[in-house]
Amino acid sequence: MNRHRPFRAVLIAGPTASGKSALALDLACAVDGIIINTDSMQVYRDLRVLTARPTPDDEARAPHRLYGYADAGVNCSAGMWVNDAVSALYEARESGRVPIFIGGTGLYFKALTRGLSAVPPIPPKVRDDVRARLEHGGAEALHRELALRDPLMALKLKPRDRVRVARALEVVEATGRSLSDWHREGLPPLLPPDETLALFLAPERAELYERINTRFTAMLDQGALEEVARLAARGLDPLLPAMKAHGVPALIRHLAGEISRDEAVTIGQTDTRHYAKRQFTWFRHQMSEFQWIAPHEARAWLAEAFALRGLG
Repeated sequence: MNRHRPFRAVLIAGPTASGKSALALDLACAVDGIIINTDSMQVYRDLRVLTARPTPDDEARAPHRLYGYADAGVNCSAGMWVNDAVSALYEARESGRVPIFIGGTGLYFKALTRGLSAVPPIPPKVRDDVRARLEHGGAEALHRELALRDPLMALKLKPRDRVRVARALEVVEATGRSLSDWHREGLPPLLPPDETLALFLAPERAELYERINTRFTAMLDQGALEEVARLAARGLDPLLPAMKAHGVPALIRHLAGEISRDEAVTIGQTDTRHYAKRQFTWFRHQMSEFQWIAPHEARAWLAEAFALRGLG
């Protein structure tokens, strides 16, 4: 990182429950910033509590964008998010505010700084047909279809990976081309890495996992179960991202009488810890421009970076 080159935006990433939101809010208040959500689950209005979205009081202290603006019935892809992020970034620049992108979704950050594949929108009929076949025959049967249509992608994907197999098949059916072909023809990044100040909050694992466990229990006390009950009542496609948010499947099973509340809590906590582990791995291997900083050192690091580099 060239610490003397001005930057155009701040990127704050990290695993879930690492303190990103509090850090971003403190920074936004200090430098007149606008906070832009970069978390794939916090885009959904149906899941304020379970995704730990900023509170109304926090939102009143600084402008927040791209939080809770999408319906759970929509698959808010990285491409959709980037299109919306363009407007948020433009608003920040026009108002003279510092854009602060904050979240834990590595794919969103990668789309922001490295660009996106140029896959065109998939017609709803194609998507519905593929998902109907998935529900009827299962992931392995769909994978066999993919092997006939797109052998290269079939080799890359596990036969039981429902989401990725369905995605690869719907792309080849809609476009006649392999998803791997579209990935090679990428769109330019919105913010090239050398134009950003990027940090990854890296707490100690044991401390983080304890925070995850405690926070999940607190979410239930704050209304997460009722939130999931309302979502379940909509009868949405279980493959939609919002329906797979950490804790949602287990709590739906609890509401259906399949498992106890304690079992649902354990599953939700375990899934969230596993996700945090994957977040560490993703950023370590995919996003080399991020500086790994311990949470207790992050505020001082940002203050020094602003003093040395400023905002371009």
